Amino acid sequence: MSFLPTLSSVARHRLLFLILCLVWGTTWLALKAGINAVPPAFFSGVRWAFAGIVLLGYRRFRHQRVLVSPRLLGRVIVMSVIMVSLCAVIQLYGMRQISSGLAAVINSALTPISMLGFAVAMHQERMTWRQGIAFAIGIAGILVLFGPSAIAGQVGLAELLGAAGVAASAMLYCVASVMSRRVMRIIPPVQLTGLTNLIGGVALLALSLPLEPGAWHAAGLAWGWAAWLAWLWLVLAGSLGASIIYFLLVRDWGASRTATYAFVTPVISVGLGMLVFHEHVDGTEALGMALMLAGAGLALRRPPVAKATDLTPAPPATTVRP
Repeated sequence: MSFLPTLSSVARHRLLFLILCLVWGTTWLALKAGINAVPPAFFSGVRWAFAGIVLLGYRRFRHQRVLVSPRLLGRVIVMSVIMVSLCAVIQLYGMRQISSGLAAVINSALTPISMLGFAVAMHQERMTWRQGIAFAIGIAGILVLFGPSAIAGQVGLAELLGAAGVAASAMLYCVASVMSRRVMRIIPPVQLTGLTNLIGGVALLALSLPLEPGAWHAAGLAWGWAAWLAWLWLVLAGSLGASIIYFLLVRDWGASRTATYAFVTPVISVGLGMLVFHEHVDGTEALGMALMLAGAGLALRRPPVAKATDLTPAPPATTVRP
């Protein structure tokens, strides 16, 4: 990215990865605060639609392309509905039934596996022994860190449905992310982020206003300070910042390697709890965090070997079929 001109390509990508982890490590708290006060689909729809307008408006101000060719429009709409609309509804309603910690466990455990599985299935990447070992170490760390608290006590039907919703949301996001890599050979990441945010956000609002209880009342925007602070953080840091970084890393690193953020963000969430809320971390939890960081570090040590087709220049837009 042009605002980091003095860094090497490797250092720049690793710095962007760290920023991504830092931002997304705080989003579970912000999401929980927002959906406790505002209907989930409406809350998320306003967030994504606003972010999309800002990004596309910025590109328009810079006299850069905003719209895409009709050949690509259908694919972008499908990606937007999967990655933003469906994921938001399923995930946020699922989070209403389970703790944010359990939601983080499910999301963190499924994201790297799903990313790699879909990338291999779509012939974008190849499985390597190093990747397999890295993911095994990271998932072991997740289980050590969150597993005992996640499985303690009885789990009712509502909790099971909530956990299933968070799991389904993670898998949908992964398949859309893998789909996006080829599209980004033609559409710049900022433009694609703006389009997916706007289309997905508008679809959420169109679904929420007629169907979601409390949506019309929430349209008055009397949410309370906690929900508004959460919304601002999710928009500015999440939708306008980390989402662009995420698309950039998926384009340059590949989906499965970028997905190792899921091993780091839970550690940041726990660290934030220690710093802000003075939460205690015992030896078992510290071991879990160390394993997750080790897994991410192993996966980031060297880029996976790319296929020859991934190293060729991007084809012109006229050669891409819808």
